[in-house]
Amino acid sequence: MIEIERKFLVTSTAFKEQAFKKTRIVQGFLNTDPERTVRVRIKGSEGFITVKGKGNKSGTSRFEWEKQITEQEAQSLLDICERGNIEKIRYEVKAGKHIFEVDEFFGQNEGLTVAEVELLEEHEAIDLPSWIGKEVTGQPNYYNSQLSKKPFKSWTHEK
Repeated sequence: MIEIERKFLVTSTAFKEQAFKKTRIVQGFLNTDPERTVRVRIKGSEGFITVKGKGNKSGTSRFEWEKQITEQEAQSLLDICERGNIEKIRYEVKAGKHIFEVDEFFGQNEGLTVAEVELLEEHEAIDLPSWIGKEVTGQPNYYNSQLSKKPFKSWTHEK
């Protein structure tokens, strides 16, 4: 139940040609407290509720618990979420022995594309594709829970 991942900005759309899967995601947050976020998500036609704990010092590891729920249950929960739902397309891309999940955001976060890679251990070596840019692991403003409150389009830097 500990998630280990690193997060990077994406510098081009080349990942789209390499993607083996593409899924629309809509998500909202019942709670955006950094100590314990509670996310509701519709991924394709499946619903999920996820609880995430506070990250470690580097931001690489944190508690995560997820449960699949029906799409209808997820939609009902989305209706009572905090303001600022997230809309994105997730592309899955294999690179070396890892799968990168590349999120292209829309709505108030349009213009932001972020790639995450899950790891088995914190200092695991990874092969970075050519379209990977600056690492943003552990930077709270790139957490979806924070993007729901302070969207990318409102930022005055990083554009």
